[in-house]
Amino acid sequence: MRMSTKAQYAVRALVSLNMICDGRPVSIKEVSEREKISLNYLEQLFVKLRRGGIVNSVRGPGGGYLLARPAADIRIDQIIDTVEEALMPLSCMNTDGSCGCNSECITQSIWQGLGNQIRNFLASVTLEDLTNDGRRHLAKLTVNS
Repeated sequence: MRMSTKAQYAVRALVSLNMICDGRPVSIKEVSEREKISLNYLEQLFVKLRRGGIVNSVRGPGGGYLLARPAADIRIDQIIDTVEEALMPLSCMNTDGSCGCNSECITQSIWQGLGNQIRNFLASVTLEDLTNDGRRHLAKLTVNS
């Protein structure tokens, strides 16, 4: 299963936002430059993230984006659900996890199980977890430089 760039970029952008915000709004341009993700693409993702209650926007000079709630309360599956249509291991699966092939598919239970495992794993990881991982990674890079 391959996750789309929407999901990958949304998660990366939110980790970056959380790492640099320090309680202040962060411009989407700053996140774009830091993560080397197209500004236009990020703008589209952040519209979805704002509508999904993941981020809040602040207008005006010094404006930008902030997390709508603590990073420890934002799960990775929530981020993906906000920017993606569905998180399914196969294209033939319906958004509720059922098999689109109906009773013809004799292997549907394995794919449903895989989908559940993926979802459970992503639900067990928070944005705070990834932010802490990112900070540790950057610390190692700094020490090794």
